[in-house]
Amino acid sequence: MRECYNDDLLLSQESAPAPALRSAGGTLDRRYLKQLYDNVHGTIFLDPMSLKFIDTEQFQRLRDLKQLGVACMVYPGAVHTRFEHSLGVYWLAGQSLQYLQTYQGAELDIDHFDVQTVKLAGLLHDIGHGPFSHMFEHKFLPRVITGSKWSHEQMSGKLVDYIVDQHHIDIDSECLKQVKDMIIASSNVSVANGMKEKRFLYDIVANGRNGIDVDKFDYIGRDCRACGLGCNFHFRRLLQSMRIMDDEICYPAKEYLTVHKLFSTRADLHRTVYTHAKVMAIELMVVDALVKANDHLEISSYITDPAEYWKLGDNILKIIETSPDPELKESRELILRIRRRDLYQFCNEYAVPKNKLDLFEDITAQDIVCSQKANGVQLREEDVAVSNVKIDLTCGRNNPLERISFFKDYESKEKFYISDDRISHLLPASYQDRIVRVYAKKPELVEAVSEAFENFQLRMYGIKAQVHETPEKKKRRR
Repeated sequence: MRECYNDDLLLSQESAPAPALRSAGGTLDRRYLKQLYDNVHGTIFLDPMSLKFIDTEQFQRLRDLKQLGVACMVYPGAVHTRFEHSLGVYWLAGQSLQYLQTYQGAELDIDHFDVQTVKLAGLLHDIGHGPFSHMFEHKFLPRVITGSKWSHEQMSGKLVDYIVDQHHIDIDSECLKQVKDMIIASSNVSVANGMKEKRFLYDIVANGRNGIDVDKFDYIGRDCRACGLGCNFHFRRLLQSMRIMDDEICYPAKEYLTVHKLFSTRADLHRTVYTHAKVMAIELMVVDALVKANDHLEISSYITDPAEYWKLGDNILKIIETSPDPELKESRELILRIRRRDLYQFCNEYAVPKNKLDLFEDITAQDIVCSQKANGVQLREEDVAVSNVKIDLTCGRNNPLERISFFKDYESKEKFYISDDRISHLLPASYQDRIVRVYAKKPELVEAVSEAFENFQLRMYGIKAQVHETPEKKKRRR
Protein backbone atom coordinates (compact mmCIF):
# COMPACT_ATOMS: atom_id res chain seq x y z
CA MET A 1 0.00 0.00 0.00
CA ARG A 2 1.26 3.47 -0.92
CA GLU A 3 2.03 5.90 1.90
CA CYS A 4 2.28 9.67 1.79
CA TYR A 5 4.85 9.95 4.51
CA ASN A 6 7.33 8.24 6.75
CA ASP A 7 5.44 7.44 9.97
CA ASP A 8 8.56 7.68 12.12
CA LEU A 9 9.08 11.32 11.18
CA LEU A 10 5.54 12.27 12.18
CA LEU A 11 5.97 11.39 15.83
CA SER A 12 7.12 14.12 18.16
CA GLN A 13 10.70 14.15 19.32
CA GLU A 14 9.58 13.30 22.85
CA SER A 15 7.69 10.11 21.95
CA ALA A 16 10.50 7.57 21.87
CA PRO A 17 10.41 4.68 21.43
CA ALA A 18 7.74 5.47 18.83
CA PRO A 19 4.67 3.19 18.75
CA ALA A 20 2.91 2.54 15.43
CA LEU A 21 0.76 5.40 14.20
CA ARG A 22 -1.87 3.00 12.95
CA SER A 23 -4.15 0.52 14.59
CA ALA A 24 -4.48 -3.06 13.39
CA GLY A 25 -7.35 -1.96 11.12
CA GLY A 26 -5.16 0.61 9.35
CA THR A 27 -6.83 3.71 10.78
CA LEU A 28 -4.86 6.45 12.49
CA ASP A 29 -4.45 6.05 16.24
CA ARG A 30 -6.34 8.89 17.94
CA ARG A 31 -3.40 9.51 20.23
CA TYR A 32 -1.64 11.14 17.27
CA LEU A 33 -4.58 13.26 16.09
CA LYS A 34 -5.17 16.84 17.21
CA GLN A 35 -8.76 17.65 18.07
CA LEU A 36 -10.40 21.06 17.67
CA TYR A 37 -13.89 22.50 17.51
CA ASP A 38 -15.15 24.23 14.38
CA ASN A 39 -18.30 26.37 14.62
CA VAL A 40 -19.68 24.91 11.39
CA HIS A 41 -18.67 21.23 11.45
CA GLY A 42 -18.24 20.61 15.16
CA THR A 43 -15.30 18.52 16.38
CA ILE A 44 -12.71 17.78 13.69
CA PHE A 45 -9.45 15.86 13.88
CA LEU A 46 -6.15 16.83 12.28
CA ASP A 47 -3.76 14.07 11.27
CA PRO A 48 0.03 14.28 11.78
CA MET A 49 0.92 15.00 8.14
CA SER A 50 -1.58 17.83 7.90
CA LEU A 51 -0.23 19.33 11.13
CA LYS A 52 3.20 19.49 9.52
CA PHE A 53 1.75 21.97 7.02
CA ILE A 54 -0.59 23.76 9.43
CA ASP A 55 2.18 24.50 11.92
CA THR A 56 4.14 26.67 9.48
CA GLU A 57 4.21 30.44 9.20
CA GLN A 58 3.07 30.16 5.57
CA PHE A 59 -0.16 28.35 6.46
CA GLN A 60 -0.76 30.41 9.62
CA ARG A 61 -0.75 33.47 7.32
CA LEU A 62 -4.27 32.40 6.31
CA ARG A 63 -5.43 33.75 9.69
CA ASP A 64 -4.62 37.20 8.26
CA LEU A 65 -6.80 36.79 5.15
CA LYS A 66 -10.51 37.38 5.63
CA GLN A 67 -12.58 34.88 3.69
CA LEU A 68 -14.88 37.58 2.32
CA GLY A 69 -12.37 40.38 1.86
CA VAL A 70 -13.90 43.75 2.70
CA ALA A 71 -17.44 42.39 3.20
CA CYS A 72 -16.95 42.66 6.98
CA MET A 73 -17.20 46.45 6.56
CA VAL A 74 -20.85 45.91 5.62
CA TYR A 75 -21.58 42.60 7.38
CA PRO A 76 -19.76 42.99 10.74
CA GLY A 77 -19.89 39.25 11.46
CA ALA A 78 -18.04 38.32 8.27
CA VAL A 79 -14.63 38.29 9.92
CA HIS A 80 -13.93 34.58 9.41
CA THR A 81 -10.70 33.79 7.61
CA ARG A 82 -9.20 31.49 5.00
CA PHE A 83 -7.66 29.58 7.90
CA GLU A 84 -10.88 28.09 9.29
CA HIS A 85 -12.27 27.61 5.78
CA SER A 86 -9.21 25.57 4.82
CA LEU A 87 -9.60 23.39 7.92
CA GLY A 88 -13.26 22.92 7.04
CA VAL A 89 -12.52 21.82 3.47
CA TYR A 90 -9.83 19.45 4.80
CA TRP A 91 -12.41 17.88 7.11
CA LEU A 92 -15.15 17.57 4.48
CA ALA A 93 -12.69 16.07 1.98
CA GLY A 94 -11.92 13.35 4.51
CA GLN A 95 -15.61 12.88 5.31
CA SER A 96 -16.52 12.41 1.65
CA LEU A 97 -13.93 9.67 1.24
CA GLN A 98 -15.07 8.05 4.47
CA TYR A 99 -18.60 7.76 3.07
CA LEU A 100 -17.28 6.35 -0.21
CA GLN A 101 -15.12 3.83 1.65
CA THR A 102 -18.12 2.76 3.72
CA TYR A 103 -20.39 2.13 0.75
CA GLN A 104 -18.02 1.38 -2.14
CA GLY A 105 -14.67 0.72 -0.48
CA ALA A 106 -13.92 -2.68 -2.03
CA GLU A 107 -15.10 -1.57 -5.45
CA LEU A 108 -13.12 1.69 -5.55
CA ASP A 109 -9.92 0.49 -3.85
CA ILE A 110 -9.53 3.75 -1.93
CA ASP A 111 -6.38 3.45 0.16
CA HIS A 112 -4.68 5.65 2.74
CA PHE A 113 -2.60 7.33 0.03
CA ASP A 114 -5.79 8.54 -1.66
CA VAL A 115 -7.34 9.75 1.59
CA GLN A 116 -4.23 11.66 2.66
CA THR A 117 -3.77 13.22 -0.76
CA VAL A 118 -7.36 14.48 -1.03
CA LYS A 119 -7.32 15.81 2.54
CA LEU A 120 -4.07 17.68 1.95
CA ALA A 121 -5.49 19.18 -1.25
CA GLY A 122 -8.48 20.41 0.75
CA LEU A 123 -6.22 21.84 3.43
CA LEU A 124 -3.90 23.67 1.02
CA HIS A 125 -6.24 24.64 -1.83
CA ASP A 126 -6.46 28.32 -0.76
CA ILE A 127 -2.94 28.88 0.55
CA GLY A 128 -2.09 30.94 -2.54
CA HIS A 129 -4.76 33.61 -2.01
CA GLY A 130 -3.59 37.20 -1.78
CA PRO A 131 -4.82 40.14 0.31
CA PHE A 132 -8.61 40.46 0.27
CA SER A 133 -8.87 37.14 -1.55
CA HIS A 134 -10.36 37.34 -5.07
CA MET A 135 -10.10 41.12 -5.19
CA PHE A 136 -6.30 40.89 -5.33
CA GLU A 137 -6.35 38.40 -8.18
CA HIS A 138 -9.21 39.69 -10.33
CA LYS A 139 -9.33 43.44 -9.64
CA PHE A 140 -5.89 44.64 -8.46
CA LEU A 141 -3.42 42.64 -10.55
CA PRO A 142 -5.12 43.33 -13.93
CA ARG A 143 -4.83 47.06 -13.15
CA VAL A 144 -1.06 46.92 -12.61
CA ILE A 145 -0.04 44.03 -14.89
CA THR A 146 -1.46 44.16 -18.39
CA GLY A 147 -3.00 40.85 -19.41
CA SER A 148 -2.30 39.23 -16.06
CA LYS A 149 -2.99 35.46 -16.08
CA TRP A 150 -1.82 34.91 -12.50
CA SER A 151 -4.05 32.68 -10.39
CA HIS A 152 -4.12 31.80 -6.70
CA GLU A 153 -4.30 28.09 -7.63
CA GLN A 154 -0.92 28.28 -9.35
CA MET A 155 0.55 30.15 -6.40
CA SER A 156 -0.89 27.52 -4.04
CA GLY A 157 1.14 24.89 -5.89
CA LYS A 158 4.31 26.97 -5.63
CA LEU A 159 3.76 27.63 -1.94
CA VAL A 160 3.20 23.93 -1.24
CA ASP A 161 6.61 23.17 -2.79
CA TYR A 162 8.17 26.04 -0.85
CA ILE A 163 6.75 24.81 2.48
CA VAL A 164 7.96 21.26 1.85
CA ASP A 165 11.48 22.51 1.06
CA GLN A 166 11.68 25.09 3.84
CA HIS A 167 10.35 22.84 6.59
CA HIS A 168 11.87 19.59 5.34
CA ILE A 169 8.53 17.80 5.27
CA ASP A 170 8.98 14.16 4.39
CA ILE A 171 6.25 13.53 1.82
CA ASP A 172 6.12 11.14 -1.10
CA SER A 173 6.82 12.94 -4.40
CA GLU A 174 3.82 11.35 -6.12
CA CYS A 175 1.57 12.40 -3.27
CA LEU A 176 2.90 15.96 -3.52
CA LYS A 177 2.30 16.06 -7.28
CA GLN A 178 -1.26 14.81 -6.93
CA VAL A 179 -2.02 17.34 -4.19
CA LYS A 180 -0.97 20.17 -6.50
CA ASP A 181 -2.91 18.70 -9.43
CA MET A 182 -6.05 18.47 -7.31
CA ILE A 183 -5.69 22.11 -6.27
CA ILE A 184 -5.67 23.36 -9.88
CA ALA A 185 -8.32 20.87 -11.07
CA SER A 186 -11.05 23.54 -11.10
CA SER A 187 -9.07 25.98 -13.24
CA ASN A 188 -7.39 23.36 -15.44
CA VAL A 189 -9.75 20.46 -16.02
CA SER A 190 -7.35 18.86 -18.52
CA VAL A 191 -5.01 17.98 -15.63
CA ALA A 192 -7.68 15.89 -13.97
CA ASN A 193 -8.91 14.46 -17.26
CA GLY A 194 -5.41 13.15 -17.90
CA MET A 195 -5.61 10.81 -14.90
CA LYS A 196 -5.90 7.18 -15.92
CA GLU A 197 -7.38 5.92 -12.68
CA LYS A 198 -9.50 7.30 -9.84
CA ARG A 199 -10.36 10.42 -11.82
CA PHE A 200 -13.18 11.07 -9.34
CA LEU A 201 -10.65 11.97 -6.63
CA TYR A 202 -9.89 15.20 -8.52
CA ASP A 203 -13.51 16.30 -8.32
CA ILE A 204 -13.81 16.26 -4.53
CA VAL A 205 -12.00 19.46 -3.50
CA ALA A 206 -12.20 21.64 -6.63
CA ASN A 207 -14.54 20.23 -9.25
CA GLY A 208 -13.94 21.74 -12.67
CA ARG A 209 -16.25 19.17 -14.24
CA ASN A 210 -19.58 20.32 -12.79
CA GLY A 211 -18.87 22.65 -9.84
CA ILE A 212 -20.04 20.41 -6.97
CA ASP A 213 -17.21 20.14 -4.45
CA VAL A 214 -16.50 20.32 -0.74
CA ASP A 215 -14.98 23.79 -1.14
CA LYS A 216 -18.47 25.12 -1.93
CA PHE A 217 -20.03 22.95 0.77
CA ASP A 218 -17.86 24.66 3.36
CA TYR A 219 -17.88 28.28 2.26
CA ILE A 220 -21.60 28.44 1.54
CA GLY A 221 -22.50 27.24 5.03
CA ARG A 222 -19.75 29.28 6.69
CA ASP A 223 -20.51 32.51 4.83
CA CYS A 224 -24.27 32.26 5.43
CA ARG A 225 -23.65 31.72 9.14
CA ALA A 226 -21.18 34.61 9.42
CA CYS A 227 -23.47 37.05 7.61
CA GLY A 228 -26.60 36.04 9.51
CA LEU A 229 -28.33 34.64 6.42
CA GLY A 230 -30.49 31.57 6.30
CA CYS A 231 -29.15 28.56 4.40
CA ASN A 232 -31.58 25.90 3.22
CA PHE A 233 -28.92 23.91 1.41
CA HIS A 234 -27.90 20.79 3.34
CA PHE A 235 -24.66 19.49 1.90
CA ARG A 236 -24.63 16.33 4.01
CA ARG A 237 -27.46 14.89 1.91
CA LEU A 238 -25.14 15.05 -1.09
CA LEU A 239 -22.09 13.81 0.81
CA GLN A 240 -23.93 10.77 2.13
CA SER A 241 -25.76 9.89 -1.07
CA MET A 242 -23.04 10.28 -3.72
CA ARG A 243 -21.88 7.26 -5.67
CA ILE A 244 -19.02 6.65 -8.09
CA MET A 245 -20.09 5.39 -11.51
CA ASP A 246 -17.65 5.18 -14.44
CA ASP A 247 -15.05 7.09 -12.42
CA GLU A 248 -17.44 10.02 -11.86
CA ILE A 249 -19.28 11.27 -8.77
CA CYS A 250 -23.02 10.82 -9.33
CA TYR A 251 -26.09 11.64 -7.26
CA PRO A 252 -29.56 10.10 -6.83
CA ALA A 253 -32.06 11.66 -9.20
CA LYS A 254 -34.31 12.53 -6.25
CA GLU A 255 -31.61 14.95 -5.04
CA TYR A 256 -31.92 17.11 -8.15
CA LEU A 257 -33.43 20.02 -6.25
CA THR A 258 -30.85 19.69 -3.46
CA VAL A 259 -28.16 20.15 -6.11
CA HIS A 260 -30.04 23.14 -7.50
CA LYS A 261 -30.15 24.70 -4.03
CA LEU A 262 -26.36 24.50 -3.88
CA PHE A 263 -26.03 26.70 -6.95
CA SER A 264 -28.97 29.01 -6.17
CA THR A 265 -27.70 29.63 -2.62
CA ARG A 266 -24.27 30.45 -4.03
CA ALA A 267 -25.88 32.91 -6.47
CA ASP A 268 -27.85 34.49 -3.61
CA LEU A 269 -24.63 34.98 -1.65
CA HIS A 270 -23.05 36.67 -4.64
CA ARG A 271 -25.98 39.04 -5.02
CA THR A 272 -26.56 39.90 -1.35
CA VAL A 273 -23.03 39.69 0.10
CA TYR A 274 -20.09 39.29 -2.28
CA THR A 275 -21.31 41.94 -4.77
CA HIS A 276 -23.41 44.05 -2.38
CA ALA A 277 -23.37 47.64 -3.73
CA LYS A 278 -21.66 49.03 -0.61
CA VAL A 279 -19.15 46.16 -0.48
CA MET A 280 -18.23 46.88 -4.10
CA ALA A 281 -17.82 50.61 -3.33
CA ILE A 282 -15.29 49.80 -0.60
CA GLU A 283 -13.59 47.25 -2.84
CA LEU A 284 -13.20 49.84 -5.62
CA MET A 285 -11.58 52.21 -3.11
CA VAL A 286 -9.21 49.55 -1.76
CA VAL A 287 -8.14 48.63 -5.29
CA ASP A 288 -7.50 52.29 -6.11
CA ALA A 289 -5.45 52.65 -2.91
CA LEU A 290 -3.36 49.56 -3.73
CA VAL A 291 -2.82 50.65 -7.33
CA LYS A 292 -1.60 54.08 -6.18
CA ALA A 293 0.74 52.41 -3.66
CA ASN A 294 2.04 49.76 -6.01
CA ASP A 295 4.95 51.69 -7.54
CA HIS A 296 6.31 52.57 -4.12
CA LEU A 297 5.67 49.28 -2.29
CA GLU A 298 6.07 47.04 -5.37
CA ILE A 299 3.15 44.91 -4.21
CA SER A 300 2.73 43.17 -7.56
CA SER A 301 6.36 42.00 -7.57
CA TYR A 302 5.61 39.64 -4.68
CA ILE A 303 3.67 37.27 -6.93
CA THR A 304 6.84 36.03 -8.61
CA ASP A 305 8.44 34.53 -5.50
CA PRO A 306 6.65 32.37 -2.91
CA ALA A 307 9.38 33.25 -0.37
CA GLU A 308 8.12 36.85 -0.50
CA TYR A 309 4.50 36.28 -1.44
CA TRP A 310 3.50 34.61 1.83
CA LYS A 311 4.32 37.86 3.63
CA LEU A 312 1.38 39.62 1.96
CA GLY A 313 -1.84 39.83 3.96
CA ASP A 314 -4.86 42.04 4.58
CA ASN A 315 -2.62 44.10 6.87
CA ILE A 316 -1.24 45.80 3.74
CA LEU A 317 -3.87 48.51 4.33
CA LYS A 318 -2.62 49.15 7.85
CA ILE A 319 0.96 49.34 6.51
CA ILE A 320 -0.10 52.02 4.03
CA GLU A 321 -2.32 53.82 6.52
CA THR A 322 0.41 54.21 9.13
CA SER A 323 3.30 54.92 6.77
CA PRO A 324 4.71 58.48 6.78
CA ASP A 325 6.01 58.14 3.21
CA PRO A 326 4.84 61.07 1.06
CA GLU A 327 4.63 58.66 -1.92
CA LEU A 328 1.70 56.95 -0.17
CA LYS A 329 -0.26 60.13 0.55
CA GLU A 330 -3.04 59.47 -1.99
CA SER A 331 -3.44 55.87 -0.82
CA ARG A 332 -3.58 56.99 2.82
CA GLU A 333 -6.29 59.51 1.99
CA LEU A 334 -8.42 56.84 0.31
CA ILE A 335 -8.06 54.49 3.29
CA LEU A 336 -8.95 57.36 5.65
CA ARG A 337 -12.11 57.94 3.60
CA ILE A 338 -13.03 54.27 4.08
CA ARG A 339 -12.45 54.53 7.84
CA ARG A 340 -14.66 57.62 8.01
CA ARG A 341 -17.31 56.06 5.75
CA ASP A 342 -16.79 58.71 3.09
CA LEU A 343 -17.25 56.12 0.37
CA TYR A 344 -17.61 56.28 -3.39
CA GLN A 345 -21.31 57.05 -3.84
CA PHE A 346 -23.46 54.39 -5.48
CA CYS A 347 -25.55 56.20 -8.08
CA ASN A 348 -27.56 53.48 -9.78
CA GLU A 349 -27.49 50.12 -11.54
CA TYR A 350 -29.24 48.15 -14.22
CA ALA A 351 -29.44 44.50 -15.20
CA VAL A 352 -28.36 43.91 -18.80
CA PRO A 353 -31.47 42.96 -20.81
CA LYS A 354 -31.62 39.24 -21.49
CA ASN A 355 -31.58 39.69 -25.26
CA LYS A 356 -28.41 41.81 -25.03
CA LEU A 357 -26.29 39.37 -22.99
CA ASP A 358 -24.65 37.76 -26.02
CA LEU A 359 -23.09 41.01 -27.16
CA PHE A 360 -22.35 42.49 -23.74
CA GLU A 361 -18.91 43.95 -23.11
CA ASP A 362 -17.76 45.47 -19.83
CA ILE A 363 -18.82 49.09 -19.43
CA THR A 364 -16.06 51.57 -18.61
CA ALA A 365 -15.90 54.97 -16.95
CA GLN A 366 -15.15 56.41 -20.37
CA ASP A 367 -18.50 55.09 -21.67
CA ILE A 368 -20.31 56.98 -18.92
CA VAL A 369 -18.34 60.21 -19.32
CA CYS A 370 -18.89 60.21 -23.08
CA SER A 371 -22.63 60.02 -22.49
CA GLN A 372 -22.71 63.28 -20.53
CA LYS A 373 -24.64 66.17 -22.06
CA ALA A 374 -22.76 69.41 -22.62
CA ASN A 375 -24.16 71.26 -19.63
CA GLY A 376 -23.48 71.41 -15.91
CA VAL A 377 -20.43 69.76 -14.33
CA GLN A 378 -17.87 68.38 -16.75
CA LEU A 379 -17.02 64.83 -15.66
CA ARG A 380 -13.63 63.19 -16.07
CA GLU A 381 -12.93 59.45 -16.19
CA GLU A 382 -11.21 59.60 -12.80
CA ASP A 383 -14.48 60.91 -11.29
CA VAL A 384 -16.41 57.75 -12.14
CA ALA A 385 -16.09 54.11 -11.06
CA VAL A 386 -17.96 51.29 -12.79
CA SER A 387 -18.51 47.80 -11.46
CA ASN A 388 -19.46 45.09 -13.96
CA VAL A 389 -21.02 42.31 -11.91
CA LYS A 390 -21.51 38.77 -13.18
CA ILE A 391 -23.66 36.37 -11.16
CA ASP A 392 -24.30 32.86 -12.43
CA LEU A 393 -24.87 29.30 -11.26
CA THR A 394 -21.16 28.46 -11.79
CA CYS A 395 -21.37 27.57 -15.51
CA GLY A 396 -21.87 30.95 -17.11
CA ARG A 397 -25.12 31.11 -19.08
CA ASN A 398 -25.49 27.33 -19.05
CA ASN A 399 -27.49 25.21 -16.64
CA PRO A 400 -24.90 23.49 -14.40
CA LEU A 401 -27.35 20.71 -13.60
CA GLU A 402 -27.12 19.42 -17.16
CA ARG A 403 -23.44 18.60 -16.53
CA ILE A 404 -24.17 16.45 -13.48
CA SER A 405 -24.70 12.71 -13.69
CA PHE A 406 -27.58 11.15 -11.77
CA PHE A 407 -28.71 7.58 -11.14
CA LYS A 408 -32.17 6.12 -10.53
CA ASP A 409 -31.42 4.08 -7.41
CA TYR A 410 -28.54 2.17 -5.85
CA GLU A 411 -29.35 -0.95 -7.84
CA SER A 412 -29.15 0.79 -11.20
CA LYS A 413 -26.05 0.51 -13.37
CA GLU A 414 -26.65 3.50 -15.60
CA LYS A 415 -26.12 7.22 -15.10
CA PHE A 416 -27.95 9.98 -16.95
CA TYR A 417 -28.39 13.75 -17.20
CA ILE A 418 -31.61 15.57 -16.35
CA SER A 419 -32.81 18.60 -18.27
CA ASP A 420 -34.48 21.21 -16.10
CA ASP A 421 -37.77 21.14 -18.03
CA ARG A 422 -38.29 17.55 -16.84
CA ILE A 423 -38.37 18.58 -13.18
CA SER A 424 -39.94 21.99 -12.62
CA HIS A 425 -41.09 24.97 -14.66
CA LEU A 426 -40.29 27.17 -11.66
CA LEU A 427 -36.54 26.83 -12.22
CA PRO A 428 -34.89 29.84 -13.92
CA ALA A 429 -35.08 30.26 -17.67
CA SER A 430 -31.74 32.09 -17.61
CA TYR A 431 -28.65 31.18 -15.62
CA GLN A 432 -26.65 34.40 -15.58
CA ASP A 433 -27.13 38.03 -14.56
CA ARG A 434 -24.92 40.86 -15.73
CA ILE A 435 -25.34 44.00 -13.63
CA VAL A 436 -23.74 47.37 -14.34
CA ARG A 437 -23.25 49.65 -11.33
CA VAL A 438 -21.91 53.17 -11.46
CA TYR A 439 -20.33 55.18 -8.62
CA ALA A 440 -19.35 58.82 -8.18
CA LYS A 441 -16.00 59.16 -6.45
CA LYS A 442 -17.10 62.45 -4.88
CA PRO A 443 -20.55 63.11 -3.33
CA GLU A 444 -21.05 66.36 -5.23
CA LEU A 445 -20.82 64.50 -8.56
CA VAL A 446 -23.68 62.06 -7.92
CA GLU A 447 -26.23 64.06 -9.94
CA ALA A 448 -23.94 64.50 -12.93
CA VAL A 449 -22.86 60.84 -12.93
CA SER A 450 -26.45 59.64 -12.53
CA GLU A 451 -27.63 61.70 -15.50
CA ALA A 452 -24.72 60.52 -17.65
CA PHE A 453 -25.51 56.92 -16.67
CA GLU A 454 -29.16 57.36 -17.74
CA ASN A 455 -28.05 58.87 -21.05
CA PHE A 456 -25.74 55.90 -21.57
CA GLN A 457 -28.63 53.48 -21.11
CA LEU A 458 -30.80 55.38 -23.57
CA ARG A 459 -27.98 55.45 -26.11
CA MET A 460 -27.19 51.75 -25.61
CA TYR A 461 -30.66 50.21 -25.31
CA GLY A 462 -33.17 52.91 -26.18
CA ILE A 463 -34.65 52.68 -22.68
CA LYS A 464 -33.64 53.34 -19.09
CA ALA A 465 -32.93 49.81 -17.93
CA GLN A 466 -32.51 50.81 -14.27
CA VAL A 467 -35.41 50.08 -11.91
CA HIS A 468 -35.87 53.63 -10.56
CA GLU A 469 -34.42 57.10 -10.67
CA THR A 470 -31.50 57.97 -8.43
CA PRO A 471 -33.05 59.39 -5.21
CA GLU A 472 -32.99 63.19 -5.02
CA LYS A 473 -31.58 63.17 -1.49
CA LYS A 474 -28.58 61.23 -2.79
CA LYS A 475 -28.08 63.80 -5.55
CA ARG A 476 -28.19 66.63 -2.99
CA ARG A 477 -25.65 64.95 -0.69
CA ARG A 478 -22.43 66.94 -0.32
